[in-house]
Amino acid sequence: MATFVQSAGFPILLPLLFFFSPSRGPTLNTSSARPPPLSTVAFLYLFLGILLAGDNLMYSYGLLYLPVSTYSLLCATQLAFNALFSFFLNSQKFTPFILNSLVLVTLSAALLAVNADSENTTARIPKGKYVIGFLCTLGASATYSLYLSLEQLSFQRVIKTETFSAVLNMQIYPSFVATCACVVGLFASGDWKVLEKEMKEYEKGKISYLMTLIWTAVTWQISSVGMLGLVFEVSSLFSNVIGTLALPVVPILAVIFFHDKLDGAKVMALLLAVWGFLSYIYQHYLDDSKSKVNKTSADELQGLL
Repeated sequence: MATFVQSAGFPILLPLLFFFSPSRGPTLNTSSARPPPLSTVAFLYLFLGILLAGDNLMYSYGLLYLPVSTYSLLCATQLAFNALFSFFLNSQKFTPFILNSLVLVTLSAALLAVNADSENTTARIPKGKYVIGFLCTLGASATYSLYLSLEQLSFQRVIKTETFSAVLNMQIYPSFVATCACVVGLFASGDWKVLEKEMKEYEKGKISYLMTLIWTAVTWQISSVGMLGLVFEVSSLFSNVIGTLALPVVPILAVIFFHDKLDGAKVMALLLAVWGFLSYIYQHYLDDSKSKVNKTSADELQGLL
């Protein structure tokens, strides 16, 4: 069910798809490229949807077997994985600041792995399940990074239509496929039999159970469209960096609301993650400044000619 709600909220985007259709809504840019074959687009959405379903499932297992603070900091490895995939799939250039960011974020995750035995939650969670949660979260981070890079590649090589409706389509159709895969898994595993019992035994009551599912689904879609829009407008790596921005804050919130332990190792991992994030942001600032200077010089040269 946790996997299901991460993609099941896509129907809320359908009114936006109608409003921002090419014949009605504004475009982010105009493009005269020929539309890709329907079979190619259908295969693309099917592949991305299955990949998304598997990614959501791994994230769900990771959150089930890990404390929130450890889970959130492990998710910071998305940045390192995304840089790797961006290099091979999206021709991302590496600089000293980006490499510094990758090393620091990777060290942050490694520090958590080494310190796993010292967590107070391991007394309640069997070590085997803790390892599964750790590996699932790392696998999910890598898969999500691959997913973002493939989306950027798809916009550049397959979709080639620079409209907001293209962004919505890239979110809606893979989410539909992922939701169908989750429904199949829900019935194939037999988990559907315990859903009613789960709702009745929910500590806050049935209404709170349903509201939790509904608003989780809605917020996932809002977040996903925002991330996808950044992939469309800038790059998959930049989108992941913005998503990583919230991760260092989550362990602090976990201590406040869920009473997680924030020991010295987690504090150090948190500082490394923040340092790595700031290193990448500084590189983006340098690239943006250089781009503005080059654009100004080109405009001046054009004016002289």
